[in-house]
Amino acid sequence: MPVKRDYYEVLGVSRDADGTTIKSAYRKLAIQFHPDRNPGDPEAEERFKEAAEAYAVLSDQDKRGRYDRFGHQGVGSAAGGPFGGAGFDPSTFGDFADILGDLFGFGFGGGRRRGGRSPSRGADLRYDLTIEFEEAAFGVEKALKIPRLERCEACDGSGSAGDEPPAPCSACGGRGQVRFTQGFFTVARTCPQCQGQGTVIKDPCEECGGDGRVETERRIEVKIPAGVDTGARLRLQGEGEHGPFNGPPGDLYVVIRVEPHESFLREGPHVFSEVEVSYAQAVLGATLDVETLHGTETVEIPPGTDPGQQFRLRGKGIQRIDGHGRGDHMVAAKLIIPRPGDLDEERVELLRQLAELEGRPVRESMIERVKKMFH
Repeated sequence: MPVKRDYYEVLGVSRDADGTTIKSAYRKLAIQFHPDRNPGDPEAEERFKEAAEAYAVLSDQDKRGRYDRFGHQGVGSAAGGPFGGAGFDPSTFGDFADILGDLFGFGFGGGRRRGGRSPSRGADLRYDLTIEFEEAAFGVEKALKIPRLERCEACDGSGSAGDEPPAPCSACGGRGQVRFTQGFFTVARTCPQCQGQGTVIKDPCEECGGDGRVETERRIEVKIPAGVDTGARLRLQGEGEHGPFNGPPGDLYVVIRVEPHESFLREGPHVFSEVEVSYAQAVLGATLDVETLHGTETVEIPPGTDPGQQFRLRGKGIQRIDGHGRGDHMVAAKLIIPRPGDLDEERVELLRQLAELEGRPVRESMIERVKKMFH
């Protein structure tokens, strides 16, 4: 007979570890070596059983005390114990369902869950809504068509065509679960006949098929506040799917996506755009009109403006989502360099003279090429 390892060594905890530490260590090992995650691996199966055996002893104060005093003999695991000749029996340990049931979605054979057609909350829904840049800036009201499950009016949400109450499920005996053996232990899964309810309807409603809900499309008016941006979520309480058996409805989440603008960029409540400035305007200064979300505004371009220099129009941006005022509109000077084909002979000559005054010679070949275009 192989020598059993020390239970503290199996779980990787110290001998003075508390119950929380022991339980946490077992959970990690159970996840790592569970047979469902290691199909056909006998070593993993043995490690799983070994960890379960160690936890069964160390999580019980009385068994742990006997084990600390007398070792494996003190808890009877060498022969005829819970892991003896009869094999692993998870029903021996009452809180295995709490540990493994939560992790893997099934209950152990020792536990019982009485089913019932009790009301439960409906599912939340998500709707992705795309709006225009200006709609996000100023707010808008949208009509949405939401497909969802709603309470069946024909049966008033009961799922039954008559007044006869649901009968216990014959497949699971009303427990809502069926038991079967999987490998070395017994598990319980949701009953496929009653879907875990524990009861069945003898005379289902023709409209909803016994579910108590029907698929429908609901029209909802939703107000999009000014200042929303891509990624914003609006919660409409109670506009999700209705719950089974007259359960309360879930919520509807409207997720916003804002279309880009052809002229404006956005950063939070602030808007950015460009205004074209000629060389002469950049040097001498100018007063230019610029378009904003709130209409046409004027920008003073001071003499000696550099390309890319920004000018602030205060309060001409987007409403802050918290309602505390608007952001600004930032206008960047975009220097326009004319192409040779855009210049007439007079302008070319003036530019040549300017270059001479500045002491910055230009390529004669370029000037001559431009002149030839007009002869």
